[in-house]
Parts: sequence; structure tokens; C-alpha cells
Amino acid sequence: MHVDVQELRNFYYRSTLGRAVQKTVRAEIARIWPEAKGQTVVGFGFAVPFLRPYLHDARRVVALMPGPQGVMAWPQKMPNISVLCEETLWPIETGHIDKLLVMHALEASERPADLLNECWRALGPGGSALFVVPNRAGLWSRSDRTPFGSGRPYSQTQLEALLKSHGFLPEQHVTTLYQPPSTRRFWRKTAGMWERLGGNLSMVVSGGVLMVEATKRVPAPRGPGLRASVRKPLEALSPRPKPVAGQAYGSPFEVANSIVQES
Repeated sequence: MHVDVQELRNFYYRSTLGRAVQKTVRAEIARIWPEAKGQTVVGFGFAVPFLRPYLHDARRVVALMPGPQGVMAWPQKMPNISVLCEETLWPIETGHIDKLLVMHALEASERPADLLNECWRALGPGGSALFVVPNRAGLWSRSDRTPFGSGRPYSQTQLEALLKSHGFLPEQHVTTLYQPPSTRRFWRKTAGMWERLGGNLSMVVSGGVLMVEATKRVPAPRGPGLRASVRKPLEALSPRPKPVAGQAYGSPFEVANSIVQES
């Protein structure tokens, strides 16, 4: 079940905890995608807090928001680029997305397989998709105070297996958000320290958010057309052999004419 867009907006833009999440997760996304100059960047779910860095350099930025979640105008004081759409039917042409950010979407979808098929369709060859989901082993998926406590959390193995089964090739993964999901002043003041410690002890401590970057795997075309091939295509460029007397190359008139020319 999708979290309402009003709750998401209030969390990210009007709460101290949400702004901390925005800062931490955005830094990781920027490390994976440092730039998007001349590219088409699309976010699905509620990805707008993390799309802003690409507004100036990208060729186009689009924020798709599913119907069950709702939509809000974004960005403020600029032309709106938010679109309300069906979860598995996007108003995007096939293969037109260079970078796709899926956040607060996959874990909330009742049709994750169809959603991934739509992601695969819209992503262009050589494009990159970044799936951000609650980490099953982290604290954030166990707290109802944040949007990460809603929906279906994933482990790294589960998410990568799901992506592979729908035509994606996982390239890298990262966990982040090691700070506790608490609004208490002590935890907010020490949030940076927890992120640094968690990054160094990631094998022991689990982050609250799992991020997997994947590319589109396009299978080789199959069919009878590929079997009908020219064995020696360079023979078409070789000179035509001269006719030999007594060897039939065509009608009797053509054979006789060729013999006269040879003589």
C-alpha cells in the first residue's frame, strides 16, 4: 500500500528527521550518479527530493507519481514536471529514459512484477536504474514513524534476484541511513557520526535503506532470419570468372556468343 503524498511531503520537507534522510540518501545517489548532462532523468514513486540536483544539467527531468499515492506540484516556483500516472502504464516512450530512480514505489506496489516490466520497457539501452527500498535488516523498516516502515522491505539477495528475473543486471549495491529513526535531539546531533561509523562497519551494522543500481539486459534476437546467412559474403566483391568454352552459363545463344568473344 502506497503512503499518501501528503504524508511523504510532510516527512521530507517539514520534519527534522525527513530532512536528515534527504541529505543522507541524496549524497549516496550523487555518488552513484554524479551528473546527468544531456540525459533524461525520471523518478517514479516519491523521488522528487532527490531529483533536484539534476534539474539544471539534464535534458529532461520527469517525476512520475502513482495514482494510489497521489501527486503534488514540483518543483516550487518553477514549471511543474510532476505527472500522475498508472503504476504500470507510464506516459513515457519505450527506451527513452537514461536514468530512472524508483523510490517509495517497489515496496508499496501490489504488482511489483508488472512495475518492473514497465521500468524495463521505459529504460533505454545503456541506461541506469536505481532502486531504493527499505532494508529488511535495518531499523527503519521496523519503525512506523517514517515512510520506510510501510510496505515490503527487501534484503540485498531478494532485491537482486527480483531484478534479474525481470531483465535487469545488478551493477552495484549500497546501504545507507545508519542513524536511528528517532527525532530526539541527541540522535539528530550525532546523525553524521552514525553514518560514518555505519559506513565503516557495514558488515556488522545494517543501514535502513538499500540501494541497488541495475542496467537493462537486452537478450540477443532469435529467429529464423539469423540462420539464413551468407557463408562467404566477400565473394560478392570478387570479379566474375570468365566463361569457358563448353560450359553452359545460359542459353545456347549466350554460350556461342561468349565463345566468339574468347576467340
